Amino acid sequence: MAELLAPAGNIESLDAAIGEGADAVYLGLKSFNARLRTTNFAWNQFEAAVNSLHRQNKKIYVTVNTVSEERDLERLYRFLSYLNKIGPDGLIVQDFAVIRMCQEFFPELELHASTQMNVASASAANLLSKEGFKRVVLARELGLEEIRDIKSKTNAELEVFVHGALCVSESGLCLFSSFLGGKSANRGMCTQACRRFYTAEVPGGMDQGYYFSPCDLQLIDKMPDLLDAGVESFKIEGRMKSAEYVGSVVSAYRYVMDHYQENKKEAVAAAKRMLSTDFARNKTSYWYNFKSVDEGIDNAGELILNPKQAGGTGIYLGKIDMTRPGPQDFKMALLKGGAYDPDPGDSIRLHKKDDTGRESHKVRFLDLDDKGNRWIDIPAGFSQGDSVYLLQTKSMSKRYPHVLPNDIGKYSHQPGDEQLPILDLTAVGKNELNYFPEGLYIQVSSIEDIFVVQAGHPVRVILELNSTTIPDLVKQKTVLPLSKKQIILSLDPFCPAGIEAETEKTINELIEIGFKTFIANNIAHIQMLKGKGVNVIAGPYLYTFNRWAVSWLENQNIGAFVSPYENSRHNLEEVYDPQFRQRVLVPIFAYPALFRMRFKLPKAYDFTFFSDKEEVNFKVNSTPDGSFVMPETPFSIIDKADFLASNGFKRVLIDFSKTRVQKTHFKQVFQALLKKQILPGTSRFNWKDGFYNPEKLENYRAADERRQETEKLKKAGRDFGGKGRGALNGRGSRSYNAKTSGSKGHGTPKGKGRR
Repeated sequence: MAELLAPAGNIESLDAAIGEGADAVYLGLKSFNARLRTTNFAWNQFEAAVNSLHRQNKKIYVTVNTVSEERDLERLYRFLSYLNKIGPDGLIVQDFAVIRMCQEFFPELELHASTQMNVASASAANLLSKEGFKRVVLARELGLEEIRDIKSKTNAELEVFVHGALCVSESGLCLFSSFLGGKSANRGMCTQACRRFYTAEVPGGMDQGYYFSPCDLQLIDKMPDLLDAGVESFKIEGRMKSAEYVGSVVSAYRYVMDHYQENKKEAVAAAKRMLSTDFARNKTSYWYNFKSVDEGIDNAGELILNPKQAGGTGIYLGKIDMTRPGPQDFKMALLKGGAYDPDPGDSIRLHKKDDTGRESHKVRFLDLDDKGNRWIDIPAGFSQGDSVYLLQTKSMSKRYPHVLPNDIGKYSHQPGDEQLPILDLTAVGKNELNYFPEGLYIQVSSIEDIFVVQAGHPVRVILELNSTTIPDLVKQKTVLPLSKKQIILSLDPFCPAGIEAETEKTINELIEIGFKTFIANNIAHIQMLKGKGVNVIAGPYLYTFNRWAVSWLENQNIGAFVSPYENSRHNLEEVYDPQFRQRVLVPIFAYPALFRMRFKLPKAYDFTFFSDKEEVNFKVNSTPDGSFVMPETPFSIIDKADFLASNGFKRVLIDFSKTRVQKTHFKQVFQALLKKQILPGTSRFNWKDGFYNPEKLENYRAADERRQETEKLKKAGRDFGGKGRGALNGRGSRSYNAKTSGSKGHGTPKGKGRR
């Protein structure tokens, strides 16, 4: 029997999901999940939910779907130990560290691969199945035939998103939010850069729009096909949505699942009527209507993108025309320009006119003035000119039986103070890394660019495998300026079922003609390269933000690693002790792909350069392999190459992926490397400050407040002898620039690099 899986962002949504017939719910706790901005569950609420749902023969899954830095590992270990005691039905995970810890210490915890793991093929599903996973949540950029193909080739359960918000970027590969200020989507801190309003340079002038804000997924009419295909679980997105939304969507999909075999057409029609109250964005079936991969790449952009659609959701209610004080310290607002007048109990969403903030709100008060104008309460922080949208009307609200008991006082378990056993990575063996010499590596996306960058005498050139380079390499059309030994081939991080067989065939042909070293950027690549007698390097998209993730990859017979673009200096040094730094290639220059989209942009997108409200510039490249958004300002720590080498990181990468390498530009970059100079007009990305960390930020604020208080006391003649620190400055919304404090696990037994 297929499972209907619903989001439970809070207790009310949990009640609605179960009340409308969901078979299972997924939820997050206060950390290690990709929706940190939602309410999430307290420890006792979660424990009570597990017990209550199990009594009803319902299932509950916990999201542990973010990557962890080295300093997080002890806390992660304690969290997993806690979950092991409570006994949810599965963990939805992204980080390889969670796999490694569960294999070592908590084998009874059931693992589900998060969509953030970017599983899009049978090869990836089968490798994870062998590693103990029961289920994989497939990437959302797949068509019906691809899902059928995966199902026919794997024993792993398949979970598929069928309704809710989409990411414009391929699952798990978005770096945009992280690049803007360290708020990484891989850390549950996404600021939804895709929903923003952008200004584009078009022929004849400038244009504006929500160019990368995708429509919402709705697959209600595809449910019969997906059910017949054997999909085990159907997932509704929406841990940040209201309980009313969750209830109405669950009821519609429940109806189709229960009645489609009686009369498919009528069941779908009835369910669509139930969904008519979903006032979210325009709906799309995305990849589900295409007969071929090429057709999807050519046309999916038209189905998912609508630049005139506001980045938010709902029916437009107008803009705030005036505000005034209201009852109980609430602000009241008068709306103008919409076609519906909201009432108390309705759910609305407010958007700041400068696109700096959005907030959902349930209307509590209505006041009619002498002129008949309707004033409603709004959250603090919104004012004249801000837009308002309707999400849900009061009439849609229902009262559901409570899942949690009234008294949850007896549920008192929390993570303990267990110490994570020490884990050492595998020592480098003699001649083990002959394929991975010290020195400069340069990555390019075309064979022509190899001829340009060879002037820098790199020890290795990394060549991206794409629709342009593959035919040339396989047919050996071009005489390469370097030997095959000096060229490393990098595989694309998105490996969908539609090109899986072709990708493996290409790999085999390239091995046959003499290429021996590959960079794997997807779990599928690991499976494809096994037993082929080649050298495999884990690329930057096989995220190695901690040593337990590195250890899991070591167990896949991978012995060298490219540090992720998002990584920081401090975390890099914490992950790899000096004796293991020979295994690491550190990017020191790149135009990192911020969005990677599995489609060409619509024809109306007649631009290359665009900017945000802060006048930060970006460029987009639409190709037969998909579309890529990159910063116009590259990431560079090229002046740190000598510092890295002195600290044992003697392999560095200059990455020109997705760009055409101009001789003058290459010379400028290379000269900065030789002269150990800061390259002007570049970004440090997260190298100095690391990921955005609200806890650390709060500590710095508290320290600054103490410093200011000390200064006041000094001025009053009471010198406490302490020296106050200066004001802290940082990048983006962060106001700190100090190092983070790492955390190593201690205790016994001592872990091993390989199992």
